[in-house]
Amino acid sequence: MVNKEDIKMLREMVREFTDAEIRPLAAQIDKKQCIPKKLIKKLGEVGLLGTAFPEKYGGGGFGEYGFCVAQEEVVRACGSTATLIGAHQSIGTNAIYFGGSEDLKQKYMFDLTSGKKLAAFALTEPEAGSDAFNLQTTAKFDGTNWILNGQKLWITNGAIADVFSVFARTSKGITGFVVEKDFPGIVIGANEEKLGIKGSVTNTLTFEDVKIPPENIIGREGRGFAIAMKTLDAGRIGIGAASLGASKEMLKLSVEFATQRKQFNKPISKFQAIQFMIADMTTKIYAMESMLYKVAEKYDNGKDVMQEAAIVKLYCSEAVSEVADMALQIHGGMGFSKELPIERFYRDARILRIFEGTSEIQKLVISRKTIKNNGNWKI
Repeated sequence: MVNKEDIKMLREMVREFTDAEIRPLAAQIDKKQCIPKKLIKKLGEVGLLGTAFPEKYGGGGFGEYGFCVAQEEVVRACGSTATLIGAHQSIGTNAIYFGGSEDLKQKYMFDLTSGKKLAAFALTEPEAGSDAFNLQTTAKFDGTNWILNGQKLWITNGAIADVFSVFARTSKGITGFVVEKDFPGIVIGANEEKLGIKGSVTNTLTFEDVKIPPENIIGREGRGFAIAMKTLDAGRIGIGAASLGASKEMLKLSVEFATQRKQFNKPISKFQAIQFMIADMTTKIYAMESMLYKVAEKYDNGKDVMQEAAIVKLYCSEAVSEVADMALQIHGGMGFSKELPIERFYRDARILRIFEGTSEIQKLVISRKTIKNNGNWKI
C-alpha cells in the first residue's frame, strides 16, 4: 500500500530540489542541448535515479506511484531532465530489476539506483519500431560468450549511459542482455538533432561482435520480448506522469498570464474564450491524474495493467499536446517566443505521443484486450 505521508514528503522534497537545482537551468539545457554532469550527479545524490526500487537494492522504496510523483514534479521544470530520469529508471534499469536474476541485480542495481551509473533501454531498430518483435540484432553463443551484432535506433541516454538493456534475437527467440558501454565493439552515434527534449541525448548504437558474458543475460533465453513488454508497462505509466506534470505547469503559467495580460481594459481571464480553454485544460488534468495514480497503485500491487498502462499513455500523451496548444494560444505571440517557457513545453510535449509506443500502438493494445473480453470492461 502507498503511504500517503511518505508520498507527500517525497513530493515536497522533489519540488524543492527541482525549484532550486533544475528550474534555473532548464532554458540553458534546452539551448545547449545538454544536461550538466553536475546536475546528473545531484539527481543521484537525492535519490531521483532510484525512486521506484526497493531499499534492498539501494532505491527509495516508493514504487511506481512514487516514481510518478517525482517525475511529475521534475517535468514541471524540465522535460529533458525528466526524460533522462525516465529512460534510466523506468525502462533501462527496470528491465534488469523486473527480468534479471538476483546475481544480475546485485551486480548492477546498486550503482544504477545511486546514480553511479546510468542506464538506457535498447529495443528499437531500423526495421523494428512499432513492430517491436521484428528484431534483426542477433546474439549467438560461441560456447564462452554471447556475440552481439546489430544496430539500435533512437536510444535515449545512448551517449551517456554506462549500461544498456539490449534485446536481440537468439536461437530461442528474443533475449535481453545487459551490455556495458566499455565492452569492445560498441559504436555510439552522434546526438540526434530533435524538435524537443533537446537536452536529452538520443543516439544510434551499433554492435560489432560485442562479447557478452553469459551471466549478463536478463532472465532466460527466449523470454526477452515478454520482459521488454512488461518493462514498457512501467514506461508508459511514466509517460503519463510526464504528461500530467507538464500539463499542470502549463495551466499554472496560463492562469498567471491570463490574469495579468490586459486587453480592452480588462484581464483576458475575464473573457469567456479564455475561461473555456482554462476549463478544458483543468478537466483534462483531472482525468489524467485520476487514471494515472489508480493504475500506478495497481502496478505496485502486482496487477496486470498492460491495457490500463496503454490507456494512461494514450490519453495523457494526447491530452498534454492539447493542453500545450491551448496554453500557447492563451499566451498569444509571447507563447510563440522563446522568451517564455511555453514554447519549450509545446515542443517537448510532442514526443510523448511517440516514444514508449505510438498512440496508434496503444490503441491496438487497448482494442485487442477489449475484443478478447467480448467488450466487457472491468475496473
